[in-house]
Amino acid sequence: MLPFLRLLPILKTRAWGGRRLASLGKALPPNEKIGESWELADLPASISDGISRVSAGPYLGRTLKEMRTSHAEALLGMAIPANDGAFPLLVKFLDAHEDLSVQLHPSAAYAKSHPSAHLKSEAWIVIDAQPGARVYRGLKPSVTREQFFAAVEQGNALDCIESREVHAGDCIYLPSGICHALGKGILAAEVQTPSDTTFRIYDWNRNDPARQLHLTEAAECLRVGDDQEDRGIPGFVTPSTALTLEAGGFRTQRLCKSPFFTIERMTALRETSMPISPSGIPEVWIVLAGSLAISGDGFPTLDAAVGDTVLRPASAAVGLARFATGTTILRATPANALDRALA
Repeated sequence: MLPFLRLLPILKTRAWGGRRLASLGKALPPNEKIGESWELADLPASISDGISRVSAGPYLGRTLKEMRTSHAEALLGMAIPANDGAFPLLVKFLDAHEDLSVQLHPSAAYAKSHPSAHLKSEAWIVIDAQPGARVYRGLKPSVTREQFFAAVEQGNALDCIESREVHAGDCIYLPSGICHALGKGILAAEVQTPSDTTFRIYDWNRNDPARQLHLTEAAECLRVGDDQEDRGIPGFVTPSTALTLEAGGFRTQRLCKSPFFTIERMTALRETSMPISPSGIPEVWIVLAGSLAISGDGFPTLDAAVGDTVLRPASAAVGLARFATGTTILRATPANALDRALA
């Protein structure tokens, strides 16, 4: 059995980044635009700073790759790993001080025929949004592939894309192939499949040589019309439309259930506790408010506060998680063999 593992954030400088990740407890380097904090990552060695390390406890300093190699069954259990055996989720915080590029990720067909490209489906959970902040998701129903790329060449791409004002608590699901952009003024958590393959379509006229466009690749992968519907999974879920259950001192809202992950928001309605035991499936807990303390047989207590991300192993040591009143976590669970068996 393993204890909960708290992970060290990996900060990423981005052209569109800002300084708001400090509100989530991140120690930002001075005078840099920090756009992303990779909270849990187990990417190939070819990607710079793409593997998380444990930040506390008996496995301090171990990488996630080392943990899932030496403790594969205890860590992953029934979770379906990535194709290379890696942990099947990549979890981030995003600070969109400016608009992110309009982009999409490889389709399943493209990824199959291009070994260096990887499927990337993701979900954004809005933590905070300035008044009027918007996200861009999918093409308008009547827009064809040809019309869209003609508009891109003319500088009118945004005329073809659906956009929507968002607020704290909203969840936006983005399967591979869906054209999308996170608008400025949004602080978000992101849960995704473990890929960093992105095809950029429009970059708000930044004209940065380091941020090239990938129109040929994007054209092969773009979803249009009815193909943008993904197995009936809602593209937008708000706090008022999420499936909600109150039990055991918690309010739990299901934000997204996809073929790759399930995301729930759990809020402690009072000071309460949750028993911990092996479940056979790992979970990622992202603390958005409040604090909790996790104890397990034979391991020191692990404290987690706002902005911390902890990994509950599939074979978690028997113990107790104590939540302060109002503590809110996102709980992300990867696809697992049981899900596939029941599907």
